[in-house]
Amino acid sequence: MHSSSTMLRLISVAAFSSMASMRVCDPMLVTLSQEFHVTTGDASAVIAAFAVAYGVLQLFYGPLGDRFGKVRVIIGATFACAVFSAVTALAPTLPVLVVSRAFMGAAAAGIIPLSMAWIGDSVAYEQRQETLARLMVATVSGMMAGQWFGGFAVEALGWRWAFAVLSVLFLTAATMLLRQMRATAARAEAPAGGTAEPAAFSLQAYLATTGRLLRMPRVRWVLAIVAVEGALGFGTMAFVPARMVDGFGLSASAAGGVMVLYGVGGLVYSLMARRWLALLGEKGLALLGAMMIAVGLLLLAWAPLVHLAVVGCFCAGLGFYMLHNTLQVQATQMAPEARGTAVTLFACLLFLGQSLGVLAVAASVDRGWIAQVFSIASLGIVVLGVLVSRKVQGRVMQAATA
Repeated sequence: MHSSSTMLRLISVAAFSSMASMRVCDPMLVTLSQEFHVTTGDASAVIAAFAVAYGVLQLFYGPLGDRFGKVRVIIGATFACAVFSAVTALAPTLPVLVVSRAFMGAAAAGIIPLSMAWIGDSVAYEQRQETLARLMVATVSGMMAGQWFGGFAVEALGWRWAFAVLSVLFLTAATMLLRQMRATAARAEAPAGGTAEPAAFSLQAYLATTGRLLRMPRVRWVLAIVAVEGALGFGTMAFVPARMVDGFGLSASAAGGVMVLYGVGGLVYSLMARRWLALLGEKGLALLGAMMIAVGLLLLAWAPLVHLAVVGCFCAGLGFYMLHNTLQVQATQMAPEARGTAVTLFACLLFLGQSLGVLAVAASVDRGWIAQVFSIASLGIVVLGVLVSRKVQGRVMQAATA
């Protein structure tokens, strides 16, 4: 039990680092555009490249974890993140920076999904939901820390130092995970993905299962909805720091600090989810979440005072996790007979939608249309919330423990 708790803490550090690396570039876009003499939209390729690689590669880490062991693959992915984060810190040109971010996203894609799978293997069902909640705290905290530290580094250290620090953090987590895995190798290594007999992987069977899932109307609906959610929610979020800098005159570090409130909204939701689900049900939660995102985006787009925009950032974060948690529950139930493949498809479509959203918003930002795009996105989110609230089946207690 003690070794499992230690392993969970170390895996949580790796998950924290992966989410920090995902969001660390958000407050840097204006600075990167100035240093490399490109537009803010062009600089946003560092975000899109990470998101595309992160989304696509999640489809392949499940079979790798089954074949070589989940913890082994997590360790390898964490070491790779350390290497590519160091390469990113030294990138001499924007194209090199974009490519290194893509490789970093490809490596980071193996950490959180396999961490969840490891918990499923290693933790008894009665404690599993609580354990997954602890992992969620690590991921949301990582997102918040990345957004804040990215802005702080730009102002106080230089943006390259943000990736240098992340490289050290990844290296430390990977090294400690490797030591812990070796220390427990002689005992119960199989639950941690160690010396158990490797499961055979058939590409043909994997593709057949995926094709069968995509022929199911409910699966297609959930995947389409989460792709749109990623485009409208995450796609706009990436440009909130740029909006705070250009629209309200905040420094990069202050803008990164404001983005922390988006993650605080997620933490508030995780603490209050059971009560809100009991009060509103999944239908009400999805609709209220969409409304809060819309209000947040409209405040960010048109608020005359920076304080109102700050409130908008918190509202958008709280609302996003209300809506997204409802969709996550639907993802876990859309194909119970092939839950692992279904959930990885869900994650893949979320991040592909995010990358497309970043590209679309980037083109608008360069034309000075950011307020209008935020307004359109707010309308789209409301429509999405209405669709989700009509489709969910209202399993309140099931959602409350998911």
